[in-house]
Amino acid sequence: EERRLRGLGPTERLRETCNMDPTKEYVGFGNLPNQLHRKSVKKGFDFTLMVAGESGLGKSTLIDSLFVTDLYKERSIPDAMERIAKTMTITKHAVDIEERGVRIKLTIVDTPGFGDAVDNSDCWQPIVAYIDEQFERYFQDECGLNRKNIQDHRVHCLLYFLSPLGHGVRPLDLEFLRAVHEK
Repeated sequence: EERRLRGLGPTERLRETCNMDPTKEYVGFGNLPNQLHRKSVKKGFDFTLMVAGESGLGKSTLIDSLFVTDLYKERSIPDAMERIAKTMTITKHAVDIEERGVRIKLTIVDTPGFGDAVDNSDCWQPIVAYIDEQFERYFQDECGLNRKNIQDHRVHCLLYFLSPLGHGVRPLDLEFLRAVHEK
């Protein structure tokens, strides 16, 4: 009997020794991961994806294809004069997606104008500052008194697009990747 019980998992062993009905759900430490999983799926997840890279590499197309949505409906393609005057900005697009009963609040952080200037020295600084700012904001919310409804705006994933043209990785790409690799 003892050898048979050793082969069982903790939940099954408890049910056997306490004569618990296996059709009833066990509530306790042994079932905590399942309970947290159900609670998280019911509540939904926040996911923030940042895309960076110079214009024309297919960032918007990939995002629209990946999530089967049209996040960039109102986007217009600037002409040459508008591109010269334009500086890098950080824009956020949010969409709620539900797949197989799991809800995800997806936030896409786009960086139009990144790497498009003639002088690209330190053009990655606003992106690094944005990432740091979001982590600091989340940390402050975690340290606060009311932690029930914290919005998670941290960047969970960063997709960096390299240009297929040219002869390898540019110095700008290396500088950017060095700046964000520990974030």
